[in-house]
Amino acid sequence: MPRVIVRIVKPLLALAIALVATAQTPSFDYDRAKPLDIRVSGTETRGTVRIDDISFASLDGGRTDAYLLTPPGRGKAAGALFVHWYDSESPLSNRKQFLNEAVELAGHGLVSLLVATPWSDPQWYQKRDVTRDFENSVQEVRELRRALDVLTAQPRVDRNRMALVGHDFGAMYGILAAASEKRVSAVALQAFTGGFSDWFLYNQKQLTPDARQRVIDRLAPLDPLKFLGQLASTPVLLQFAEKDFYVPRDHAEALYAAVRGRKQILWYQAGHGLNDQASQDRQKWLRQTLKLK
Repeated sequence: MPRVIVRIVKPLLALAIALVATAQTPSFDYDRAKPLDIRVSGTETRGTVRIDDISFASLDGGRTDAYLLTPPGRGKAAGALFVHWYDSESPLSNRKQFLNEAVELAGHGLVSLLVATPWSDPQWYQKRDVTRDFENSVQEVRELRRALDVLTAQPRVDRNRMALVGHDFGAMYGILAAASEKRVSAVALQAFTGGFSDWFLYNQKQLTPDARQRVIDRLAPLDPLKFLGQLASTPVLLQFAEKDFYVPRDHAEALYAAVRGRKQILWYQAGHGLNDQASQDRQKWLRQTLKLK
């Protein structure tokens, strides 16, 4: 989550009131019977790949924008949910981040869903209600599971070959969603940390040590580090940057150690946003793991 610009400090009193609640075990259950109400607002093609600009009903009563990419042909195809990173200054801090990659993979037979998230808004970090970081995080995991419903609703998707790809916040929320599912059979994660408090305390220098600890304790039940082991035998690819200011190497190695199943970790001479080589390696791993063409 690089280059976050914080202009307004949230009131500390409201934060303190919210944090007096004891840490709770999160539930990511949701109403799976709620209609998806998928709507297509536009379509384009890149070569033989179809890109639908869609939206679907989110669980909170709003709508989630997404790109749905469909490969040529009529047979069954693997599916993947892509969840983007957060960088307040990047033009690709939104559902466009993985678009070119998804087009390439569609040529190998992959159906992809690239979803918008709350952090698609460059000002999300500074505008958010810090007293609800826990509740909003739980809701986002439910929304990602909802996105998996949209993906599996596509008639061509082979439900036995489903991947989740996430970078930064996308990786962290993605881990929690994948760990709550039996539908995800491969997970590729990039440049993330093991605790949400690492991000939500960023630039909160006005907090006292006690207040910081309350934030840590409040968010601890959601720490991705705790959920990595719940991926069980699911193959996992981890990708990290040698020059990542936000994710020290020892943190990344602790995340790798927490994965119990088949796993691989790759390092790049890059910053938090990684580089083209990371994209190429990830595509190769997905092609092999999902048995694409």
